[in-house]
Amino acid sequence: MWRKIFSRFLIQKMRNDQIYMSYDLNTKLFVTFRIDEYLLGIDILKVREINRVLDITYVQHAREYIRGLINLRGQTVTVFDLGIRLGLKIRKITEASHNIVLKADLVGLLVDSIGDVVEAREEEIEQPPANVGGITGKFIEGVVKLEDELLILLSVEKILEYKVKREA
Repeated sequence: MWRKIFSRFLIQKMRNDQIYMSYDLNTKLFVTFRIDEYLLGIDILKVREINRVLDITYVQHAREYIRGLINLRGQTVTVFDLGIRLGLKIRKITEASHNIVLKADLVGLLVDSIGDVVEAREEEIEQPPANVGGITGKFIEGVVKLEDELLILLSVEKILEYKVKREA
């Protein structure tokens, strides 16, 4: 699967029986997915893997957007309900639901369904609006206009960020 995806943006050149690969540095790749009617994306370089939703263990007294924990080949992964984190409603897990495991902090993002990998040049990425529909603007990194819809690019760093309130 990854070979097919990477073949889109890697250009192979044969010189003296060696393979050289070049990459357009002005191009970014985004893994796309859906939450409700929204088409969202995150930088592919921040994704460790994508898998079907495994058995999620509920964690008491966790923040409302933390759906629980999963065991991924012996490692504990915290699963965020991305819909709640973005200010939308709670996700109902279906057969199309997937978990996007991020490289940072071994966190998984629960999404409704997975889309394609979208390639966008830097000049095609527009500044984020204050909000898009019901999605909180602080999580939006930018938007890309596709042929038939708007791709909302999310900031992984902002999604993982949280503030701890201390009581005096």
